Amino acid sequence: MKTSHRPSSFLQNPFCTSAGGSRPPGWCRLLKVFLCLGLAAIGLMLAPSLAAQTNTANPGGLMPFRLSVGLDSAQQPADVDVAIKIVFAITLLSLAPSIILLMTSFTRVAIVLSFVRSALSLQGTPANQIIIGLSLFITLFVMAPVWERIDRDALQPYINKQIAGPEAYDRAAGHIRTFMLKQTRPKDLELFVAMAKLGPSRVDQLPLKVVVPGFIISELRTSFQMGFLLFVPFILIDLVVATVLMSLGMMMMPPMTIALPLKILLFVLVDGWELVIRSVVRSFVQ
Repeated sequence: MKTSHRPSSFLQNPFCTSAGGSRPPGWCRLLKVFLCLGLAAIGLMLAPSLAAQTNTANPGGLMPFRLSVGLDSAQQPADVDVAIKIVFAITLLSLAPSIILLMTSFTRVAIVLSFVRSALSLQGTPANQIIIGLSLFITLFVMAPVWERIDRDALQPYINKQIAGPEAYDRAAGHIRTFMLKQTRPKDLELFVAMAKLGPSRVDQLPLKVVVPGFIISELRTSFQMGFLLFVPFILIDLVVATVLMSLGMMMMPPMTIALPLKILLFVLVDGWELVIRSVVRSFVQ
């Protein structure tokens, strides 16, 4: 009796047979799949070298594309002007967060809103993203008149080539300086004038290196004063709740459990967010 012999392929393995010898087990089939993928990956890695050899053998062949990275010298004055504008734009974008944080009304607004959340004894409500976003939009609202004056007196004349770059910068800095000086206390300004050892000079001619730190200190002082006033009514609620609980003999009851809902209820009834935002916006002298 003749037994039929099936030709074995190169993927078959004598160890990859089941007990009955009819069908390979699952791990063996998975091994074959990985082997095929490995052969395909080797082919992809060898393809560039084969293509390079083909191009060397056939110099007249065309490549599908070519990538070149390098630095070329400027051929015309316009190229230099464009390069300077690009560098200036990148520098301005990198300094934009510092300008928004330290030279606008953002600092006061963000700190006051953070004090509101702390006074209400709320740890994560509103979230930091909401406070920062609201502070940014209030800053845009407060600084809108300043931006309009800068656009009218500095940006548009510079775009229309009516004034040079240094003059446009001086005009824009003048409007920002005027806004900051209106919010800065004379005592804070005199501190940095003395530390910079500047001689007698007019206030509107002080450099930004003196005006900006004085403005920041004044903003911190004003925002902390507003934060203290926000804390007073909520501290009174905590004291009243703690006193009532102790008089009732409920010393094991945490006062915060009763005081927190009362704080939120009081803040909602008096329309607290509207009062806070109105007070913050009106605190800026335009």
